[in-house]
Amino acid sequence: MKLPASDDSEVFQAQQTLLEAWSIVGDSFVDDSFNGHYWPDELKQHMLAAFASKDGRAAFHEIETMLGELGDPYTRIIHANEYADFRVSSDGELQGVGLLIANEPYNNHLLVLSAIKGGPADRAGMTTGDEVISINDQPIEGWTGDMAAKLLRGKGGTEVRVRFARRTDGIPGVPGRPEPPLESLETVKEVKLRREKVALSPLYYTALQGSVSVFARGVVKFNVKEVKLRREKVTLSPLYYTALQRLGYLRLSSFSSNAANDMHRAIAELERSGVAGYILDLRDNPGGLVKSGIDIARLLLDGHPTLFAITGRDGEPLQEVTLGSDEDDAPGPAAAAEALTHRPLVVLVNKGSASASEILSGALHDNQRAMIIGDTPTYGKGRIQSVYELHDGSALFVTVAKYVTPAGTQIDMKGIRPDSSCSVSPSSNADEDNPFKDGTLAAFIPGLSIGPSSEEQLAASLANDKCVLTAASVIQQKAGMVRATSRLAAQLPRSF
Repeated sequence: MKLPASDDSEVFQAQQTLLEAWSIVGDSFVDDSFNGHYWPDELKQHMLAAFASKDGRAAFHEIETMLGELGDPYTRIIHANEYADFRVSSDGELQGVGLLIANEPYNNHLLVLSAIKGGPADRAGMTTGDEVISINDQPIEGWTGDMAAKLLRGKGGTEVRVRFARRTDGIPGVPGRPEPPLESLETVKEVKLRREKVALSPLYYTALQGSVSVFARGVVKFNVKEVKLRREKVTLSPLYYTALQRLGYLRLSSFSSNAANDMHRAIAELERSGVAGYILDLRDNPGGLVKSGIDIARLLLDGHPTLFAITGRDGEPLQEVTLGSDEDDAPGPAAAAEALTHRPLVVLVNKGSASASEILSGALHDNQRAMIIGDTPTYGKGRIQSVYELHDGSALFVTVAKYVTPAGTQIDMKGIRPDSSCSVSPSSNADEDNPFKDGTLAAFIPGLSIGPSSEEQLAASLANDKCVLTAASVIQQKAGMVRATSRLAAQLPRSF
């Protein structure tokens, strides 16, 4: 097949990229019918359209049009600059100053959501709530967070000057902050920050310590407070009991390359603190690196269980992935055959839990390691994409296979169905006491450091979260059953 090549260098480059993408899709796309399209004809049609395009941008659009005809939203091409941003989020590293910034919804000021712990901005004293005024003497009024981020990033070792104002110690986005003019502020500072690699953690964790009261009718009260108790003999009723429990809460916002190492450190620390069980919160986690999900499963499962299976074109089985298989070759502490913890585990999901979140949830559920709690099935993204870096720096994402859980449940388009809904209702005055009721900071941000000013508000939000309450009830009951079984076993006569 002979096709014309453009004399315009940008259009010609787009034609080369189109041919490259067409060839990769033809070899690897999961649907060998190409959504009812004869694939050689697609090359001819879109190559001619690209040749007739007025510029390189229009010619590149022909690639997007061709991929759109496959009927798969996950098979797509992204420009080189977008791919660079994707690699930042997947690799968990960036060359910058360690600031997470965004526009405040009430006045559009650029505020610091977090100065990543240990990063240049954190070491210079910047903190949550600071308002960025200028970067390298350039006023940034009206800028978006992305525009400012591009100016803050740069070659490692170079310096950038940031001027900021500290109006209040409050949380960004919470209404009611005073708005004095900048001239009247006592705290306006400029700092020099040296760019460096900054690790982004996708994990927030804490030990929830409070009184968990479980009733026979299933209502749970979770009051976060600290009390002094006098030890005495207590008789437990079969209908009601109260116990001080420490529960490990792990909220993972994405499966980046450093997620498993962060999870390992968090679980080890929580184990030392004596938690009775764990809540793994994967709500609104869109996924990420499947390898990261495998590494996290290794921390929670013993031996060599099946994690998921892969099916290819026409649904034929391609591979079964187990712990200890070729797909599971990560070195380090997570590579042990024994789980890091055997304590009761509950996984929280919602319709925003997708991809690697669904794979991990399915693996833990089907191996009888965890109970899944949520009010809706998960998103239902069970398609596997391979990423191909193209000659022009762009990247092609192609769906090459689909996942099923160890028990054979199809994830794609169906999702993981929870074992139980978030049945526990929060207290009647929860909305009045909950500073997150308007959605402020409701979703955790990778790298977000929780400081003293926000920790109490965050704890209050979790204490009024009906899914967290339901999970606490389940863990409390499971931990109670384990203790009762241990006591019974100790009382049984032994024969020698």
